[in-house]
Amino acid sequence: MTHIVTPETVESTPFTSETLPQELTWERIVEEHSGRVYRLAYHLTGNQHDAEDLTQDVFVRVFNSLSQYKPGTFEGWLHRITTNLFLDRMRRKKRIRFDFMADDDAAVATSDSFDRHERSGQPEDAFDMSHLGDDIVAALADLQPEYRAAVVLSDIEGLSYEEIAATLGIKMGTVRSRLSRARAKLRESLAHRAPVRGGV
Repeated sequence: MTHIVTPETVESTPFTSETLPQELTWERIVEEHSGRVYRLAYHLTGNQHDAEDLTQDVFVRVFNSLSQYKPGTFEGWLHRITTNLFLDRMRRKKRIRFDFMADDDAAVATSDSFDRHERSGQPEDAFDMSHLGDDIVAALADLQPEYRAAVVLSDIEGLSYEEIAATLGIKMGTVRSRLSRARAKLRESLAHRAPVRGGV
């Protein structure tokens, strides 16, 4: 896929570790999982550019961590890597934003996250936009990253509370709390949809 940049030295490299779900080449891993990773990255970041960057980072991490993969759901492992890298990115952006604020108040606008670019050309975008309107994408982007991750994993990716807790490394009660707050915020942001759709 055009938005994936794989390490040049790993093309067609076989991985035969017993811990992998099956004997896979690097190209096959990317081919079979890049679409799903990109869609999750897009729902988390809210725009194509950041989703492409996050997807690339995920597969670099996957390649470097394959030897550490333990028996389990490969897709679940990818969920954890994608979500944790997203949250790490947001924490870094937050630190950078506060650094700019300390140096120069005028820099606040330039340090703001989530550029909502026009989306075009990618088949994943057509899928996303046929199910998620621009207002929903914008409402998701307005959530705090931790709440956004929880609601995306639950309501878009279809993970159970147990799977979300494992993915985010948090307790079940925290999952419920984050989902409750995220959904309340989404209902508020999407109140204009109420006559057509009763809720998110």
